[in-house]
Amino acid sequence: MQVSNQAPSRWVVMGVSGCGKSEVGRRMAETLHVDFVEGDAYHSTANVAKMAAGIALTDADRADWLHTLQERIAAAREAGVGLVLACSALKLRYRDILREGDPALLFVHLDGERAVIAQRMQARTAHFMPTSLLDSQLRDLEPLQADEQGIRLDISHTPAQLAQAALDTMGR
Repeated sequence: MQVSNQAPSRWVVMGVSGCGKSEVGRRMAETLHVDFVEGDAYHSTANVAKMAAGIALTDADRADWLHTLQERIAAAREAGVGLVLACSALKLRYRDILREGDPALLFVHLDGERAVIAQRMQARTAHFMPTSLLDSQLRDLEPLQADEQGIRLDISHTPAQLAQAALDTMGR
């Protein structure tokens, strides 16, 4: 857990749709007493419609969205406050854009079996992302690199366990 004499951290909880980013991110933000930002809320109407229709977003589709999220991260950094963002951040270049807002950005990559993620996606009732796009997200996913500040966590654990593991491991 974050120590009070430590500067507030900015976090991205990342992974494919259905891995639990929002739930884990909310729990982390609550524990840290910082704002939680749902990255999906910043997608344009056109992008949401495209995904809802089963069409994968391109890098160009994601560009404005990523820059908006980068601005949120930068604003938190400039204000000296912590932040937890739920964002797929599938590719290294996407994470690089986010890191331009805060070079010390911490990443929590939620990862798991395709079948488990697909089952979770099918169980959701109020989300625009169809299960048919899972394979395109898995194809695009580039794991955290050795030089990125982050941790990979297996989604077979509960959201509470995942949030605590992220804070215990990366929050020191």
